[in-house]
Amino acid sequence: MRLKDRSLSFVVNFLLGVAWATAIIGVATAFLSNYSDSFLFAIVSAFVAMLPGLVGVLFIEHFITSKEKHAELQKQTRLLEKLIEKSKVR
Repeated sequence: MRLKDRSLSFVVNFLLGVAWATAIIGVATAFLSNYSDSFLFAIVSAFVAMLPGLVGVLFIEHFITSKEKHAELQKQTRLLEKLIEKSKVR
């Protein structure tokens, strides 16, 4: 994905796939098992079954975004240090 470290990127991508699969399987299972009882109940139960997977996706995306932000701040810090060095030389 967007992470520089290959092993961390592999683990994060794997967990992201697991979270999406959990959400999709939860929706399909809950909807199909409750469809014969009531359509409205099937929709509500599918939504409830989807929530754990989507929460997992949100946590993993937050982790990726925070790692990207940290890397960008490190780049900016290096650039600012170079600018300070150049301004002291003059």
